Formats: sequence, C-alpha cells, structure tokens
Amino acid sequence: MSLVQTYRKPKVFGLTVLGALVLGALAGWLGNGTWLAPVLAKIGSTFTALLQLTVIPLVFTAIVVGIASLRNLGGGRTAARLGGKTFLWFAITSFIAVLIGIAVASIIKPGAGLQIEPAAGAVDKLAKRASGSWQALLDNLVPTNIFTSFTEGDVLQVVFIAVLVGFAAYALGEKAAPFTNLVKSFFEIVQKVVGWIILLAPIGIFGLIGNAVASYGNSFVKPLFSLILAVYVGTLLVLFVVYPILLKFVGKTSPVEFFRKAGTAIQFAFVSRSSGATLPLSRKAATDLGVPNEYANFAVPLGTTTKMDGCAAVYPAVATIFIANLFGIQLSVWQYVGIVLVAVFGALATAGTTGWYTMLTLTLSVVGLPPQVIATGVAVVYAIDPILDMIRTATNVAGQITVPVLVARSENLIEEPAAPAEKDLVNA
Repeated sequence: MSLVQTYRKPKVFGLTVLGALVLGALAGWLGNGTWLAPVLAKIGSTFTALLQLTVIPLVFTAIVVGIASLRNLGGGRTAARLGGKTFLWFAITSFIAVLIGIAVASIIKPGAGLQIEPAAGAVDKLAKRASGSWQALLDNLVPTNIFTSFTEGDVLQVVFIAVLVGFAAYALGEKAAPFTNLVKSFFEIVQKVVGWIILLAPIGIFGLIGNAVASYGNSFVKPLFSLILAVYVGTLLVLFVVYPILLKFVGKTSPVEFFRKAGTAIQFAFVSRSSGATLPLSRKAATDLGVPNEYANFAVPLGTTTKMDGCAAVYPAVATIFIANLFGIQLSVWQYVGIVLVAVFGALATAGTTGWYTMLTLTLSVVGLPPQVIATGVAVVYAIDPILDMIRTATNVAGQITVPVLVARSENLIEEPAAPAEKDLVNA
C-alpha cells in the first residue's frame, strides 16, 4: 500500500489532524508577534476559502438529491413522517441544549463583575451590521432572483430553492429522472472536490490553529475566560452527555461506536469551523452508523443548515447572560423564556457563515436589551469568536449526525453493517 493510500485511511488521517493541531498550536505560540503569524493566517484563510467555495453547490445538490431519494424509502406519507420526525428532534435537542446553556451560565455567571471596554471602531462596525430579527428572516427567506442567491452565497435562500426543487422532482417522479440524475452526478463531482480539499486539512488546520493561538493568546482572553469556560462546559455537556444518552436509549446505538465513526467529522468541524465543509464527512458518518443513504442524503444536509445546537442554542444563551451580567442587567423569567423560544424556533436564522451573529443578535433583541448594550456586548464577544466557534461547530455537527440516527431507528431503517474493511477517506 502506497503512502498516499495509507494517509487516506480515516484512522491515519485522524491522527495526522491531531498532530497538525498540536504543531499548529506550538507554531502559533512561537510565532506570536513574528513573521510566522501572518504566514499562519494566510495558510488558514486559504484553506477556509477553498472550503467555502464548495458550500453552496454542495448544500443545493445534497438537499435536492436527498428529497428526491426519499421516494425509495416509501410513499409520500413515509417522506412526510421522516421529515416531521427530523424537525421534531431538531426542536427537542435544541430545547435541551438551550436549557443547559442557561443552567451553566447561571452557575458560572460569566461577565459578572468585569469591566471590559471594546475598541470604539469595533462597536461602530458591528452596530452597522444587519442584526438578526424575525422580520429579516422572513424577508430574506424567499429570493427575488435565483441566480443572485447562489452568486452572493445566501445559504438560507439556497436551502429554500433546493427544498422547492427537491419536492418538485419528488412529485414528478420519472418525468424528473433526467434532471435528478444530472444533479446526482453534480453532487458526486462536488463531493469528490471536497474530498480532495479535505485531504489538505492537516495543512489548513496547522494554519488555522496557529493563527488562533498567535492572535488570541494575549491578555484580552483572560478577562473573558469565564465566557469561554461557560460555552465549552455547556457544549461539551451536550456533546458528551446529551447525545450519548439519546443515542443509547432512543437510537439504540453505542455512544462509543458513534464517536468512533463520527469522530473524524467532529474533529474536522472543530478545526474548520464549518458545518457545510464537514458535510461529506457527516454524511459518511451517518451512513456508517446504519442510516440509509436515501434518508442521510436528506437529513444531514438539512441539518447542516438548520440544526445547530452549539451556535443556535448553547452559545446565544450563554452569551446573552454574559452580556447582561457585564452591564449589570438582571434578566427576568420571561426574558429567559424568550431565549428558549428563539433557540427552538429560530434555527433557520443560523443558516450561513454568519449564523452565530444572527442568532445572538436575534436573541438579544427578543430579550429586549438596549441597542447600545447589544452593540458593545457583541463587540466584546466577537474578539474571541474563533475560540468559541470551534466547539460550537463541533457540537453542531455531532447533532447533525445524531438526529438522523434517532429518526432512522424509530422507523426501523437502521442497517446494521457488518464490519467492513476500512474505506478510503475520499472514495468512501
């Protein structure tokens, strides 16, 4: 077996990624304030750009193929039931995650007693940025021009278009077969390209982690440690307690087996900070856990854009309480209820690369904090966002794999796989 073939094996690749994490952190620590820092930043940004390049075509083709493939699992009632159960579990896990976020923040009390003043320029810049709101969500959901939705990278609108096209193809059946086959071919091509990019992950991760350590390993992180701690504790509880319990007792799946098969996807999500770029690995993890291809092609891409327990549940809860504590504002019971409602019903607002910002500002607006407090508070948390985004995205992806397993088990669709030979990371 050649060196390249060995490298492509998931276990070897996973160890290589871990090595890149360690070396990147070391390089960032040594390169802080030197010529190495911008080099690390350039490596990381180039890798991120490559990943983002594939997100729109991957999401569109995956959702269209996924919806059309539901025909192979039964009739319209089966498809509707699968879709309904998927969204129900999205809501249930979001509800649990936001309650954990509130509980953890109430115990740790991040931001209490701190005096932090962000740069005025950062506050002004973020104050001019479009904040999340229900009205903005509805206004931006339906595109006025299909082509601009793709060229401008509006993920939520692309999802809307993909769902419409997918259900139209499903309804037409054989009449839409030529189109469906074309989209399937394009989906396979995009997945192949993403697979090649993923092989560059150790290099990209080296730059991303190195840049994060070089940029944020300073005195500004220390006063925000309580926020970092609360976010990590909350997300880790969801990742390593909530999901395993659901998998064990609802999905009848071993948590150890889950993390063995989903570990590479979760790990890649942590360092890439992109659920969309992790989609091929997430889909493979779901099918490796026995989820049928037809349902995985629907549920995982949909979850990639709308199922975000890290960004849409735990983080907004913790960050909102942090900002309230920072300004000495006591939240009422009804304001906590508002945080929960946004987490459960506002997941669609997180679609796209600015999801965390949209969801946080939407939550802050619903809670009713003053605009200046929102702008200043967001500017403070924005300074360390890459550190928080790593664990948020890893939690998102774990949930995007967990829910299809739960739903497939409830429908007796889980295919108990034999122990196959280890597959190639790209060609699996």
